[in-house]
Amino acid sequence: MNALIIEDEKPAREVLLRALKRTCPDVQVIAAVGSVRESVSWLETPGHEVDLIFMDVELEDGSSFEIFRQTKVTAKVIMTTAFDKYALKAFEAGSVDYLLKPYEDQALVRAVSRCRASSQEMNLASIRMAMRILAKSQSNQYRKRVIVRLGRQIIPVTISEIAYFFAEGKTHYIVMDSGSRYIFDEPIEELMAELDEDLFFRISRNYYISFHSIRGIEKRPDGRLDIQVEPSTGEPLQVSRQRVKAFLDWIA
Repeated sequence: MNALIIEDEKPAREVLLRALKRTCPDVQVIAAVGSVRESVSWLETPGHEVDLIFMDVELEDGSSFEIFRQTKVTAKVIMTTAFDKYALKAFEAGSVDYLLKPYEDQALVRAVSRCRASSQEMNLASIRMAMRILAKSQSNQYRKRVIVRLGRQIIPVTISEIAYFFAEGKTHYIVMDSGSRYIFDEPIEELMAELDEDLFFRISRNYYISFHSIRGIEKRPDGRLDIQVEPSTGEPLQVSRQRVKAFLDWIA
């Protein structure tokens, strides 16, 4: 695989080059640039084609998102960042591969392997969503409100007053601490990526519950958990065996 490194710090470029030689010797870095301007110029030069791009989030002349706005990027992209785990949710939500600095060999191999296996090209919508969420994560400004519908009314509700989210078919609902239930139109995965992960947990395919809504937890003989929430759903919500450990870590 031929690769391009977009990184404005020379030491970081060298660290990545050494790591690639050590772990992914078939990845050949054919060029390295350090700015949005240089990146766009290089990508638009005839004959300059690569399979993979390692792209730092912030470059010397702006955000790397500008590259996607100024030119078409068809190569697989691995974003490189020193931001914390909350910021990484941005890339996960946008289906963007990423590497956390300082690089770990295992993580580098995993990211490159995912790119080899993926048949999908990067798309502007995924990058736009990732960078929008990332901007919030950098300043720790999580979403505080969401817009919902009640008939023809449009209502802003406060995140801290939401008990849980659930889906019925293609319709998504918010249930408030007061018991009020509303329809909301945003993709739930995008919304969750903009919220503090300490507040909500996905216990099943259809339910995200808030920590403060939990009224009881009971372990079932089959290893699953029954969760009682308030307002009540009429019957316990179940946490699958695969999610039990993550759930218990979340409430600890």
